[in-house]
Amino acid sequence: MSSALDSFLGKWQQRWPEWAFVERFVAGADRTRAVAWFALLQEFDDMLNISGDPLPSNAKLGWWGEELRSWAGQRSRHPLGRVLEPVRAPWMQLAEALPDLIEAREPATDPAQARHALQGFAEAVAAVEAALFDAPVQPHAAGAVLTQVLAQRVQELGAAVVPAGAGGEHAWQQALLAQWPARVAGPRPRRLLAALARGRLQARLRGGEYRPSPAGLLWRAWWAARG
Repeated sequence: MSSALDSFLGKWQQRWPEWAFVERFVAGADRTRAVAWFALLQEFDDMLNISGDPLPSNAKLGWWGEELRSWAGQRSRHPLGRVLEPVRAPWMQLAEALPDLIEAREPATDPAQARHALQGFAEAVAAVEAALFDAPVQPHAAGAVLTQVLAQRVQELGAAVVPAGAGGEHAWQQALLAQWPARVAGPRPRRLLAALARGRLQARLRGGEYRPSPAGLLWRAWWAARG
């Protein structure tokens, strides 16, 4: 792998050190692809969850839209594309959904509007994941992606992104957890990451840090991997 690719993969792994304990449940041929995919999604999460000047992130989203369109023709410029672009996935659908991230930064009038703003993006992510990991698109896979994106958003930005009428930050996180089953729909890498992300949200709601034991991580991963 190139040093540029290693940098992107390593940055994501630093943010998700728990992955090292659970990736053994991912097929060996899919492991690098899974980390590359989640590193790309983290880039999009970062562009959604900005707290300052949005213009640089908006420009970056525009660049990524063009890059994903080039992946549809199997032409990539970004290091992550070297891993992901060879897979015939609906990259164009994901490119078309990226502007939703800009609109989704606006304060939501209610919880339903918060979910609606990111529904198209979540559907595109679920469709790409099905292709990347050779799995059928399951009916509730997009909902699992959407809930995870919203949970990470409130964990990063707090009360500022809680929809009106949601009852405050704690109540909004509780509502997201209630909509988030312990084992979600989607291919195995998504199920594993969702289990880790859900554990982080549970720890936040308990008021403590997420410090799972290796045994606890393995149990959670085994349960998620079962499908």
